[in-house]
Amino acid sequence: MALDRTGFKRERFEDVFSSMEEKARETFGETINTSARSPLGIILRIVAWVIARLWQDTEDVYNSAYVNTAEGTSLDRLGPYVGVTRIMNQYAVGKVEITGTPGYIVQAGFRVAAGERYFETDDSVTISSNGKVMANITAIEPGQTGNVAEGMITDIVNPNADVTAVTNPAATGGGREKETDQEFRDRFSLSVASGGSGTVDSIRGVLLSVPGVRAAAVIENTAKTPDAEGRPGKSFEAYVLGGQPEDVGAAIFAKKAAGIEPYGTESVTVTDLAGYPHEVRFSYARVEPVRLRVTVTKNSSYPLDGAAMIKTAMIKYIGGEDADGQLYSGLSMGAPVIHARLVATALTIPGVVDATVEVSTDAGLTWQEGNILILRQSVAQVDADSITVVEI
Repeated sequence: MALDRTGFKRERFEDVFSSMEEKARETFGETINTSARSPLGIILRIVAWVIARLWQDTEDVYNSAYVNTAEGTSLDRLGPYVGVTRIMNQYAVGKVEITGTPGYIVQAGFRVAAGERYFETDDSVTISSNGKVMANITAIEPGQTGNVAEGMITDIVNPNADVTAVTNPAATGGGREKETDQEFRDRFSLSVASGGSGTVDSIRGVLLSVPGVRAAAVIENTAKTPDAEGRPGKSFEAYVLGGQPEDVGAAIFAKKAAGIEPYGTESVTVTDLAGYPHEVRFSYARVEPVRLRVTVTKNSSYPLDGAAMIKTAMIKYIGGEDADGQLYSGLSMGAPVIHARLVATALTIPGVVDATVEVSTDAGLTWQEGNILILRQSVAQVDADSITVVEI
């Protein structure tokens, strides 16, 4: 039986061929030749292969009905049943300071770059009397490549005599790749909670649906007096990693309970359906800087840029800024830095036969070979300058 109380059971090629061979012997006699070189054996094996593929397709159809086993488009089609959709590629956004001739109008679409990563201005802006103006920019290509560090955008793509310099005073953000199946499944599991209102899970669930937000945590103070971190009585503080303030504030306002105060270091004004303004507060995640000291034993397969590859791999795991200014998401909020994962990451580099990884959280004053615990409102980060690679 293909389907019973334990689920769907697919027949493999060997199962199908065995059944067909048994039927052939029943029909033509026990002495019939079904070896791999006989005409009948060849025919049976070809047909069995086709039928086995049909069994496989049938199993895929069965699995596509369940979020834990569905993949790709089939998984996407389950999302609307609980009110979520897969997050697609997103473009990084930020601001750039333009220096040039006072009074000159820089048209929308003016292109600037950080190496091979290109951006363009969203609106037309006029250079002020001091020769400078700030302009909003959006990456030309979607994805994490548009997330660049402060001061990396310095190139003017189309030279203009009235524009002499450009720079980004802060890092760009919000760029991300298409949500993976596992990321979508994780958010799917939170969607039931986000469908409600006024609960910690519902607020966290809706925050994870905000564009650019990679992680979120909500901490509430149920007492009538302020807690140890200053949260007023009967309030909550939402922590987010990424996302625009206006989007985060609107999401919190849509889910919070009436009369319950949202607390935090950031403040945005949200207008309700009646047109009345409301202050919504939240906090961005606290960044916990990490330093690494990696000692590797190498062989002849170790590449010339092995040290740079090790640094990039570590940054991809933890999260932070690479040497080329590329920002990686890495660990989610509150996730600990697992020492064994650091060692395993170093061993993925070709030619590395052994590795020792030391970790510091106090700017290199003390080092340890152990896990680093991170508070749930914080996120670990590392950059290329904070990683030392010793090659033996």
